[in-house]
Amino acid sequence: MQDVEAIVKEALAAFAGIDDADRLEQAKARYLGRSGALTQLLKGLSKLPAAERPAFGSRINVAKERLEAALEEQRDRIRARQLEARLTGESLDVTLPGRGPATGGIHPVTRTMERIETLFRSMGFEVADGPEIETDYYNFTALNQPENHPARSMHDTFYLADGKHLLRTHTSPIQIRYMETHRPPIKIIAPGRVYRCDYDATHSPMFHQVEGLWIDEHITFADLKGVLVDFLRRFFEREDLRVRFRPSFFPFTEPSAEIDMSFGEGWLEMGGAGMVHPNVLANVGIDAEKFQGFAFGLGPDRLAMLRYGVNDLRLFFENDLRFLKQFN
Repeated sequence: MQDVEAIVKEALAAFAGIDDADRLEQAKARYLGRSGALTQLLKGLSKLPAAERPAFGSRINVAKERLEAALEEQRDRIRARQLEARLTGESLDVTLPGRGPATGGIHPVTRTMERIETLFRSMGFEVADGPEIETDYYNFTALNQPENHPARSMHDTFYLADGKHLLRTHTSPIQIRYMETHRPPIKIIAPGRVYRCDYDATHSPMFHQVEGLWIDEHITFADLKGVLVDFLRRFFEREDLRVRFRPSFFPFTEPSAEIDMSFGEGWLEMGGAGMVHPNVLANVGIDAEKFQGFAFGLGPDRLAMLRYGVNDLRLFFENDLRFLKQFN
């Protein structure tokens, strides 16, 4: 009996002096574990006379219950102290002024698109829009690219499962749809997202394009050059910017040219342009003997890269706030 009381007294004193949950469980093992002091007393019952075993065993069980109760009380005290410390550490001074809502910013590509639209509107162009999921006819055939035309291989196209629809590879279908429902004079730009199977530092599977179209009775290549040179110089705010037009081929324009620009040394390709092919005008019911015009295509993402000094197109679309916050 003396051994049981001594163990209980020692255990209660040990439990009371512990303020760490892990150490408390270790102390429990010393008294109630498989090799604990009370457990050893239970194992020694077989050595007592049979008449004394029930009473001694009952005392040991009562002692175990006292220790279990003391353990639970100490666990509750430890949890309460931990909660109080956490609440104190995380407390807020409600008398301080509020932080206010965080302010967002305009994405650099969106900012560039808005700048492009503003500049072309100042030159009398309207902004047209159209669907991003297109038919083969509007994306290729109506643009003088019949089936098996080699120019189609230049567009790494995302086709839908039905084989009849695709994600537009350029915004030219907007021009076709607009010409179907409007008669000349027509003076529009067609900005928007386009899609091609391409991915590297200067290409993305989704990117942006802005195309322009001006159809009237006396539009010439000189008008095309004047519009694009004026736009690029105003966009970059550089009167010394040089622009050149290199002969090229596009099935929907004839003659066609690549547009290059230079700030000093070297040339950068910016897009393509040319006079609208008579076949394209015929496909939308416009008399090519009476009307003519030009079309061009530029890459807003590339314009944004040059304007903001970004050397990897993918940074614009990875949504890294550390990168995007620089433009707010």
